[in-house]
Amino acid sequence: MEQLFSNLPLLISDTGNNKTLYHIIVIIFAAFAAFIPRYFPILFFSTRKIPEWFNEWMKYVPVSLFTALIVKNVFVTTAGYHFVPFGHVDQIVAAVIVMVIAYFTRSMSISVISGLIAVWLLSMVI
Repeated sequence: MEQLFSNLPLLISDTGNNKTLYHIIVIIFAAFAAFIPRYFPILFFSTRKIPEWFNEWMKYVPVSLFTALIVKNVFVTTAGYHFVPFGHVDQIVAAVIVMVIAYFTRSMSISVISGLIAVWLLSMVI
């Protein structure tokens, strides 16, 4: 990060008493970096009609991304990235509990809270 601001005036550097200004500028840059990828798709798609097939296809994207994240964290170890079917038994049992609760309640908040509680309780027991 220091190399990014090395050519800027001394007022912006993080040396001495100017750390507050340095942090404010970093926060502003981070805000722009978070805002731009969200703003341009809204700007682009707000004036165009989205085809129906695209809307149908996009219904499955959150489920598939969520599944990929969960399966990777539960069944893949970080040491060498190997598939371990029973490496995290507490997380597997918690995932099954969450699937059952999500199926019957259809509530994301109840599912997430129950999953957190299940992982916490099972990690203490197992």
